[in-house]
Amino acid sequence: MANNVFGEALIPCCLSPITGFYRDGYCQTDALDTAMHTVCAVMSEDFLNFSLSTGNDLVTPRPEFNFLGLKPGDKWCVCLTRWLHAYQENKAPRVILEATHEKTLELISLEELIKYAVKK
Repeated sequence: MANNVFGEALIPCCLSPITGFYRDGYCQTDALDTAMHTVCAVMSEDFLNFSLSTGNDLVTPRPEFNFLGLKPGDKWCVCLTRWLHAYQENKAPRVILEATHEKTLELISLEELIKYAVKK
């Protein structure tokens, strides 16, 4: 099993809607996941609009891919570079650190991620 940013066992990000590169609920990654869907993010209206404006429509349902579309409050494994781009534009969504894969730390420091952590 993969580890989260704390070096502990990765917990599920979301099972409804089911997320992850492998649609198993986890923000797992490997060599097949070239976009690195590693950040467990809580969708916000700002982020969804930002993502749409940069060419990644996460809102429109795509039943042919069993994708119902996301709304604010949904949890989703987002691409590491998409989150980083949103962060640079002050549009980054909150993250669930325990469900965010440790590979995320290759581009984003734990200190920065903590600033966006969902508080328990």
